[in-house]
Amino acid sequence: MDFFKKNKHLMTAVCAAASLAVAGIAGKDFYDFRHYQEVIMPGPGVTRTFMLSDYNENLKGTFGDTTVYVLEGEQEGGSFLILGGTHPNEPSGHMAAMTIVESGRVEAGTLYVIPRTDNSAFTHNDPQEGSPHFFHIDTKSGTREFVFGSRASNPIDQWPDPDVYTHSSGQTLSGSEMRNINRTYPGVKDGTMTEQISYAITNMINTLDIDMEMDLHEASPEYPTINATVAHERAMSMASMGILELQMAGVDMSLEPSPVSLHGLTHRELGDHTNTLALLMETGNPSQGRLHGKTSEDLILTGKDDYYMKAAAAGYLYIPYDENGAPLEMRVGRHLQGVQEYIRAFTDMYGAEKGEIVVSGLPSYEDLTSGGHKLGEYLN
Repeated sequence: MDFFKKNKHLMTAVCAAASLAVAGIAGKDFYDFRHYQEVIMPGPGVTRTFMLSDYNENLKGTFGDTTVYVLEGEQEGGSFLILGGTHPNEPSGHMAAMTIVESGRVEAGTLYVIPRTDNSAFTHNDPQEGSPHFFHIDTKSGTREFVFGSRASNPIDQWPDPDVYTHSSGQTLSGSEMRNINRTYPGVKDGTMTEQISYAITNMINTLDIDMEMDLHEASPEYPTINATVAHERAMSMASMGILELQMAGVDMSLEPSPVSLHGLTHRELGDHTNTLALLMETGNPSQGRLHGKTSEDLILTGKDDYYMKAAAAGYLYIPYDENGAPLEMRVGRHLQGVQEYIRAFTDMYGAEKGEIVVSGLPSYEDLTSGGHKLGEYLN
């Protein structure tokens, strides 16, 4: 103790230097992750791209701007917007959209695909979660690195959060939901950055007169609305047809109506403020829940967790869960099978009026779960 008293200035300097070193290391990590460029390798089915800021110039030069990939068939037909990466800590939606961009082909109609819907949310992690920045998948070109981001836009881009977020409808939510893009639709052209992204997507759908939209999500295994499709009332008949086909394909899926009084979500606001048939799909993601152990790359990829095994045995989960976990391939397979079945349902119901949508090159649920195939086989 006498040593510290006699050398208090030295100890102060040592502590200050250590603090600066820790701050420097952490700061570099935050900076590098924010500016990391995730590689997307479009396949031959992509005919062109454009930036989302084409539909809201306020996004130009910001971390909210993102690339829209267009897959056009030789035959004119209906149009379909697929939103992946709404919440970057829900990787199956992001990876399903990536798979469509890298392997999908369109014979009739047009697909618009946004793999990184909230691009800002890919530039950070949720605080205090100890999440990895990346997960890795072996692909045709070697091992590729994909971002595991946050549920919300980066606070560097939009700060501070208010105590209460008042949606444009007048609905009030927790202040942090202002950075959750799936609470900000239909958006505000000159609002917060997250609202500007929502506005651009709404404006794009209206300007291009896109017939159908699907938002790809994941949820905690203990969350009731899971392994489900949520549909706007105008899309319920089509969604019902798709659900039957999904069941025939071995995908257990429930159909939920979009709550009329719950504002800000794609399945409600895009259905109300555009002519699109608005859908949202949920799969079960153990790395996102509250009951798991360490958040690791292995948990993201395999979905295996001892604590979720105990929760399943106690009857606390809303998905089937055993020692096989809930692997990323299975979750992506559910989304891709859903995309294909809802496309077929759209064509059956509206093909004569709006034109067919015909897509090929995508794996089925069976391909990714029992066909001996891996997700990386469909990534470049």
